[in-house]
Amino acid sequence: MKNRILAGAIALVSTVALGGCGYISGSGGGDRTVTVWLMKDSVSPGFLDKFTRSYEEENPSIELDFQIQEWSGIGPKVISALEGDDAPDVIEVGNTQVAQYAESGGLRDLTLESMRDLGSEDWLPGLAEPGSINGVQYGIPWYAANRVVIYNKDIFQEAGIDAVPKTRAEWIAATEKLNNSGNQGIYLAGQNWYVLAGFIWDEGGELADENGGDWQGALDTPEALAGMEFYQKLQALGDGPKDADEEKPPQTDVFAEGDVAQIISVPGSAALIEQKNPELKGKLGYFPIPGKTAKEPGSVFTGGSDLIVPKNADERSAGIAVVKALASEKWQTELARGMSYVPNKPSLAHVIEGDEGTAAMAEGAARGRATPNSAQWARVEAENPIKPYMTAVLQGGDPAREAKTASERITALLTGTGTG
Repeated sequence: MKNRILAGAIALVSTVALGGCGYISGSGGGDRTVTVWLMKDSVSPGFLDKFTRSYEEENPSIELDFQIQEWSGIGPKVISALEGDDAPDVIEVGNTQVAQYAESGGLRDLTLESMRDLGSEDWLPGLAEPGSINGVQYGIPWYAANRVVIYNKDIFQEAGIDAVPKTRAEWIAATEKLNNSGNQGIYLAGQNWYVLAGFIWDEGGELADENGGDWQGALDTPEALAGMEFYQKLQALGDGPKDADEEKPPQTDVFAEGDVAQIISVPGSAALIEQKNPELKGKLGYFPIPGKTAKEPGSVFTGGSDLIVPKNADERSAGIAVVKALASEKWQTELARGMSYVPNKPSLAHVIEGDEGTAAMAEGAARGRATPNSAQWARVEAENPIKPYMTAVLQGGDPAREAKTASERITALLTGTGTG
């Protein structure tokens, strides 16, 4: 599964594109070469150069060879590497991809290192949980990003709203007030299912449940239906299309027109908005998606990357050492500050406090979750019965009936009985 939530944000903060399947090698003085596959635009050349120089100085017997991969088609390429004789020593993968790679049996068990050396008990759950399969830690959390509310400060001020909402009730009340005078209170497309997932999790529901190894769609539970009910209420306070997602049209383009008070997106979207409408520069603010109470923000889908080590890698031990360095506090701080990412531990959130958007993202990340940890979840996203379910409800369909239909389809996809 492509690391979807980060695609737009990373492209903005990466100042120089790293060519697909290109590479950045070290000084060439090491006796052993550790090959690392990183995804295009995940980090800047500046970060890689700094890390490489520092690591090779501290480990003179090691030369680092970073090979940059494209997201498109990466799944089969990783599976092939895990099953072949020429695997890289470290691979960056999307956090929700770990389950499908673990199913191949080709990943190194990193549980001991994660507990002994990396403080796994403090990791963000949205990164740590997808990397753990049946109690075994295969993926080491590297960085995260998640959605926040981006808002137009001028429209908030004109509506007399001086403080950002901290609860769902305050959010609805503010959005109702903002949805006046020719302005949309919020632009929320009808099929933004990642946002819906957060509302479902807040209610105690799930997209799918596991019972004894068997997965079932769970959109028809009372908790999940309550999440959809809140989504419907919020979505009605703007003119977002009921039958399209946030890319049709791009919600950043709609926001840039200047008459939308709020959208839900990653902070990096602000740069796209400002490119489209420079008059909005300096007028955008950010706050975490509000929760049911003021004690904590709302749940959010956490996108990001984990680092894995193939069993058949030539330099497994040296690869694990590189993973530990990349996931360490020192390099987490460098990465978060340089790339405006959320570090892999909430305790490190202070390192990006000067960046309003990233700070809001880090606050929300403490309540981050990931999609169901099934190796077959990619099938669900490929067809995505959640989207037509949302449209059907928003267009007046019976929520319980539509949710049951969608849940049955999710179950069929997860169990392999409905792949046609």
